[in-house]
Amino acid sequence: MEKKIGRRIENGWPMSRVVVANSSCLIGLSKICRLDILQKLFGSVLIPFAVYEEVVIRGAGRSGSVEVAQADWIETRKIIDLLAFKTLRLTLGAGEAEAIVLASECAADFPILDDWRARQVALGLELPVVGMVALLDKAAEKGLLTDLPDVLRQLRRAGFRFLN
Repeated sequence: MEKKIGRRIENGWPMSRVVVANSSCLIGLSKICRLDILQKLFGSVLIPFAVYEEVVIRGAGRSGSVEVAQADWIETRKIIDLLAFKTLRLTLGAGEAEAIVLASECAADFPILDDWRARQVALGLELPVVGMVALLDKAAEKGLLTDLPDVLRQLRRAGFRFLN
């Protein structure tokens, strides 16, 4: 039985957050050794099994694999609504589709998505969406990150693509 937690809002962000991450932010932050930013911002993060499989299992030996596997603050969950997943899978990757379904199922405050199509689908389903730049900006605002421009440059050099 799941417990519903009341959420207070602080500067537009819930105080007690339920956040679902897609693989791009996990891999991107791991590439620059800053995965800890997610833990500092949220305490814990949920990921669907498809994201775990993409980053840890199929991504073995790549950036993020060991970091995500060892992070006890990242919780992997299976989705329940397979019909919704299969419908979203027609246009999205497995990780993005499961992240959207999981965010909906657990009433997450938001999924972390940077892919344009995935963001549009989530917004169309009335899910608030946050991307990497907004996360890093919030971390800087809270004093958890003092070198935002440098972190953005590192991510770009590591191959992370930002939406314009």
